[in-house]
Amino acid sequence: MRVLLVSTYDLGHQPVALAAPAAALESAGHDVRCTDVSVDPVDPADVAWAERVAFSVPMHTALRLALPLATSIRERRPEVPLCFYGLYATVHTDLALVPPTDAVIAGEYVPGLVAWADGRDPGQPVQLGRRDGRRDTPLPARRLLPPLDRYTRMAAPDGEHLVGSVATTTGCSHRCRHCPVPVVYDGRVRPVGEAQVLADVDQLVAAGAGHLTFSDPDFLNMPGHARRIVREVHRRHPDLTFDCTVKVEHILRHPDVWAEWRAAGCAFVVSAFESVDDTVLALLDKGHTAADASAAVSLLRTHGIEIRPSWLPFTPLTTAASLADLVDFVVAHDLVANVDPVQYTVRLLLPEGSLLVDRPEIRPFVGSYDPVHLGWSWAHPDPGIDGLQSELSALVEQRVGQDPLVTFEAIEERVVALGGHNRPRACLGQVSRGPDGVRSRLTEPWFCCSEPTAAQLAPLAAPY
Repeated sequence: MRVLLVSTYDLGHQPVALAAPAAALESAGHDVRCTDVSVDPVDPADVAWAERVAFSVPMHTALRLALPLATSIRERRPEVPLCFYGLYATVHTDLALVPPTDAVIAGEYVPGLVAWADGRDPGQPVQLGRRDGRRDTPLPARRLLPPLDRYTRMAAPDGEHLVGSVATTTGCSHRCRHCPVPVVYDGRVRPVGEAQVLADVDQLVAAGAGHLTFSDPDFLNMPGHARRIVREVHRRHPDLTFDCTVKVEHILRHPDVWAEWRAAGCAFVVSAFESVDDTVLALLDKGHTAADASAAVSLLRTHGIEIRPSWLPFTPLTTAASLADLVDFVVAHDLVANVDPVQYTVRLLLPEGSLLVDRPEIRPFVGSYDPVHLGWSWAHPDPGIDGLQSELSALVEQRVGQDPLVTFEAIEERVVALGGHNRPRACLGQVSRGPDGVRSRLTEPWFCCSEPTAAQLAPLAAPY
């Protein structure tokens, strides 16, 4: 079978969500081509060649971008079976999949995807596979993808480096209510075999990677597994740096890991702070408070590691005061340089299956389901809050690529003008001070939980 695998967005990384299933499909005897729409337009010859087309949809933005492309392919080649696989595959139940050979597969999707390509029953829409992480998946076929120099780079004090991305686990042991992961995994974690991870890291380094992103939803969900992999990666590639994503509570729960990981090349840690309003954090079931977030910043800095927070500023419970508190927190903890400006614009998503949509604190503000934006609509009780979110989104999109410090000043000015500040403003670094000079970051802004930008949507107006 000739199978075309399509990725639309994977946070700027070379998508292992194409490379891994491609290797498994090839091993099963199929011919495979891969297209990453985030770096190249769809080649009409690939669509004409394909007997089946599968879309990787690991996040909201990816599914938003995949749907118009799938519609275009269906219109031109209605006989070709389509499949959506990945975390968001089951988020939108009305995918206009008509033939019985179409499929949606979330969770541990590789076996189901191979079965679908074989013409067999792909199984249940949500598949979690083995708990022990033992799989027969071959080494990801990264040779089918654009080279690493087409993707995000690590901007460090010593210059830019190519970046590779791997995951050591799938799923998450937590059930944060705003996150799509627990909708599929319900608090379960699946390890990826150490040998498989290390072999993939080896081929990424051979391809030029000087920095590695561990893309696990939380790198310390399985701390022993993570520590073994970091140690072996550092032994094999002592000059390789890395970043990872870790919850605030895990940063604090494992204080002994950070000195070891800094010595092994940890450049920064991404952490979902979301809010500095403890009422909102409790609603989201984040497992931490604003004071905990502050402690996490300080703990990592004692080991020379900077944190890059992600934020969810706009929810139905957001107030002008809580927005002012957020920008004050960023200033007081000297995090202005650590936050991509898009993070100040993120609005709560309520996709199908959301664990928040029926909460009594949220339900009064929820409207109808929006099939275009793939979520339940909601309106803030204060129109000024919604207006500010729209204004900041437009401002940030216009300034992509500009100095984030200047953009922050414009954001801060508008937040304060909303009227939520009736006390002295925070002073830069009054709680915690970071290093001077360039702070390590990836060159791709993080759009994981935000709506696609106009620039991302534009190439799909006429997909091919």
